[in-house]
Amino acid sequence: MTVPTRALAPPTLESRVDIETPEQVVLSYTVAGVGSRAAAAIVDALLCFGAFLLVVIVAAALGLRVSPRMQRSETWLFAVVVLAQFTLVWGYYVLFELLRDGQTPGKRLLGLRVVQEGGQALTLAGAAARNLVRVLDMQPGFTYVVGIVSAAVSRRGRRLGDMVAGTIVVRERAVTAPFDADASAERGALSEEPLLADAEYALLDRYMARRQAIDPPRRAALAQQLIGRLRPRVPAHVGAALGAGDYAWLAALHQRERRARAGRAVLRAGGASGASGALPLALVARGAARWREFAALVAAAQRRRGGLRALGEDEVSDFVARYREVATDLARLQTAARGRDHDAVFYLARLVAAGHNLVYRREEAGARSAARFVLRDVPAEVRRSWRPIALAALLLFAPAAASFTAVVRDPALAAELVPAGLLDRAESGARRGATGAYLPSDEAGMRGPVLASLIMSNNVQITFLAFALGVTAGVGTCLVLVGNGVSALGAPLGLYASKGILGQITAFVLPHSVLELSAICIAAGGGLLLAGAILLPGARTRRDALVDEGVRAVRLVSASTLMLVVAGLIEGNVSPLVWPIAAKAAVSLATAVLLAAWLWPRGQVPNGASP
Repeated sequence: MTVPTRALAPPTLESRVDIETPEQVVLSYTVAGVGSRAAAAIVDALLCFGAFLLVVIVAAALGLRVSPRMQRSETWLFAVVVLAQFTLVWGYYVLFELLRDGQTPGKRLLGLRVVQEGGQALTLAGAAARNLVRVLDMQPGFTYVVGIVSAAVSRRGRRLGDMVAGTIVVRERAVTAPFDADASAERGALSEEPLLADAEYALLDRYMARRQAIDPPRRAALAQQLIGRLRPRVPAHVGAALGAGDYAWLAALHQRERRARAGRAVLRAGGASGASGALPLALVARGAARWREFAALVAAAQRRRGGLRALGEDEVSDFVARYREVATDLARLQTAARGRDHDAVFYLARLVAAGHNLVYRREEAGARSAARFVLRDVPAEVRRSWRPIALAALLLFAPAAASFTAVVRDPALAAELVPAGLLDRAESGARRGATGAYLPSDEAGMRGPVLASLIMSNNVQITFLAFALGVTAGVGTCLVLVGNGVSALGAPLGLYASKGILGQITAFVLPHSVLELSAICIAAGGGLLLAGAILLPGARTRRDALVDEGVRAVRLVSASTLMLVVAGLIEGNVSPLVWPIAAKAAVSLATAVLLAAWLWPRGQVPNGASP
């Protein structure tokens, strides 16, 4: 974690966020600035570009030549290139941040980490949500103006994705002790414990203050009386170190008691008399060795791939016990400092934060938890969210039905409602006749892997957009649904119907339509959940509502992604085939049955369950 090597009393431009741990200790994180995050993003972008370039070079070396008449092996290579691009754009950040505890290579290089707002390690829902909303943060184009402005004006430096995911980006560096060697003598002095009771010290202090006014015989007698009273309170080894002679012994004892009580005063007031902002050195001196030992344990655990999971049971118990001791020291130190910035407070807060992230690190997602998520959590969320999904379906199919009817009645409207590519395809289909195939012969080489990869990546990105635009209070999600309902569904079907070749497009879309259209509605339902959190948060704050609904929405997007992968495979390999319409309908029915079986209840899932 970030640790200064000198006092932090002067004000800084750093933005910090305080988080209370389950041990009721406040940890202070330094929020990453826009500049460091931009530098990390540039590093990650260069790595993604380099990885994609490597894939293209390897594919070209293996014989990839892009043309309408690609060989079967070339279609597979082209599909790999398309899927590699999609994975790098959408999966790079999610996978690295999830598997490397909130750090992509760029963030690691710049000393940054993504954590949940409570200080816990990044969850799957958080990683997915913050990076799916990246499609908005990077606008316009790939300039990231939206994200930069959002992070700049946010108190916690959060872009839109962070707001939905409930995450913050903090700065981290290796923990180093802030104690100066030249302060060791002073720390040793302040670490001395008082030996005398308050009344005894007051008596000694009055004697030392007035001794010059007392005549020598009386002064010597009083000194003997004091020594006789105080010597039993002083251990032999301390008394021997105080020196010989009555007056010298009393003077040395008086100086020692003053130093010890000055240290106590620092602990009570958070600063020594006449030295505003002085460190509570007595507590520092007593805990320094323990803190260094714990820092070494933290560093060793951070270097291990599994963190504390790589340790034995006894080692984990020892680590947790030490963590609690150091957390208690931090609470005492913060009380003594009374809000002042001190090296030791800052150091120990970062050390406890590092230990906190190890102790409360999420468990690795194994095969069993992944299966539970896919087979139980995701279907349960789809069922639970039937209302926003139904609303999304209405926003998709109602404009589709209206535009279909309008284009059938007035085919001239197609020029305004249907994309140019589909207009040309309809003209080509009309020349082939009602019994012809939907795809022209010059696209025959694009069947199978190529078509499946292109369709899959395009459709998944549309659903991601429908989800992410939920942060516009649902306006963007509604526009995506209505726009796709008109230009990609209703108007094209109406155009083909007006030309008497509706069977062409119906035979093509029928096998994959159930999964594809359902996936769009489910993902858009996630976007509407985000909109509901903004517009109708209920008893929750909008921030809490957005995070809660973001977790639910990620499950819906996960469902739509899985469905679109299957739909893309069908659309690329089955839909283009010249089969009887009954065979295509059978495929569609089979997908509907499998979808219903997947969504069928398998037991209750708690509302708070998260992926």
